[in-house]
Amino acid sequence: MADVWNVTCRSRWRRVLWPLVRVSADARGLHLRTLLRRRSVPWGDIAELRVHRKSARTSWARNARRVSLVLHDGRERLLPLPRSRPSDDPDFDAEVEALRALHRRYEATYSSKVPAVSYRTPRRGWVGLLVLCPVLLAFAAMAAGSVSETASDEQAWKSATACTAGTPATEHDECLTTVPAVISRTEEDQGRRRPSWLYFTDGRPLERIDVSRDAAMEFRAGDHVELTFWRGRVMKVVGKSYVWHVNVPTAGGTAVFAAAFALAACYPAAHSLLSLLGRRLRDDENLPPALPFGGALVATALWLLPLCYLHPTTLFSSPVAITWLAVGSLVTLGLFAGAWRTTSASAPGAATGKSAAQEDEEEFLPARFLEDTDYNPRGFGTHIVLGGGPPAVAPGPGRFAAKPIPVERLTLKNVRRARSTDPVDRRWDVAELDDAGTPVRLAAEPADLARVLRGLALAKTSVNTANPGQ
Repeated sequence: MADVWNVTCRSRWRRVLWPLVRVSADARGLHLRTLLRRRSVPWGDIAELRVHRKSARTSWARNARRVSLVLHDGRERLLPLPRSRPSDDPDFDAEVEALRALHRRYEATYSSKVPAVSYRTPRRGWVGLLVLCPVLLAFAAMAAGSVSETASDEQAWKSATACTAGTPATEHDECLTTVPAVISRTEEDQGRRRPSWLYFTDGRPLERIDVSRDAAMEFRAGDHVELTFWRGRVMKVVGKSYVWHVNVPTAGGTAVFAAAFALAACYPAAHSLLSLLGRRLRDDENLPPALPFGGALVATALWLLPLCYLHPTTLFSSPVAITWLAVGSLVTLGLFAGAWRTTSASAPGAATGKSAAQEDEEEFLPARFLEDTDYNPRGFGTHIVLGGGPPAVAPGPGRFAAKPIPVERLTLKNVRRARSTDPVDRRWDVAELDDAGTPVRLAAEPADLARVLRGLALAKTSVNTANPGQ
């Protein structure tokens, strides 16, 4: 079984549609073919092959078995073939063992090229964050728009005085009216996020008001209290030993909320920007972290939030506020510039050049020749080795079992995007080469393919220079 290179599972039942369902496996993975679609699963995506015994009431189908694929992400997919019935157990067992042998042989080879996709990769998460950014900005705009009104209400409450006999009736809402009342009972919050209430005897001057839980615990039935009305609502309840009052929103607090929402919107914006700039990276390459921008935003909050709290309405008119804002903006600008340099320097492929020592180092790029050749027998190669010697095809990121590429025989004809007929990822590019009269295809990520072709061209030039007669 160790010498199995290809397995094809066919149905042993001659129904109308079953001949159109086939499952095959080779060095590249499992290939599923049905009447409506074709699909391939690389060995590196498969964690395990399981056998499921079908539960049935009839003795004819009670021992039927099927095979499922357990993927590394936890998902499980049932294969249409192979299937077993009681009389087919030997063939079924042989096919399952053949599939498992191929999986054992090629899982390690192909797992190195399977992308490890996470929230840090360029094609994950940035759309959701980009949607979150305008939502946070909308909250910031609403809070900022209410600062002036909140400041006006705050100032009116602070300057309000008690109503007198000479106060016009039209101005009674703007002055303070004090009314005596007797508490009939209290109702405390029972921990279910329900309000606490004070009820008044005979429903005068009103039936009840919602208060804090502490106020409901301090006041007792029969307590004589004074209610202070302002603009038609109870603002204060004064008893013998406890005073409760409404928390009036302040302009400073509202301005702080607006600034906090605006700063919070900047972080998903920075992450989305890095994702957009890294959209040409490979799926398994991580984006530079947005944490440097997060640090800059935290430092900005340290000076911006106190400024908004102390100068909510005079941010651009007070000399002190203007100076504070100017100095803080310069600090923030420097921090964001540093964050940009940090993320640019840590981005994959950010370096513009390599030293001579680095050029001699081995580099293993995920790339595949799609045809079987003397340097890629039975499609075993998954990587191209550049540097540290002649270019070679390797079955993994290492020189073990690597076979040199006869670069002097290869001539580049064309580079194109992968097609549905090419057994590779559709995001890859395919180079069409001529190998001494035989067409071959080389596939890789666009950036990797360009580096491989450049390395092959340099190696071919070196060979032709060293052997001008060939």
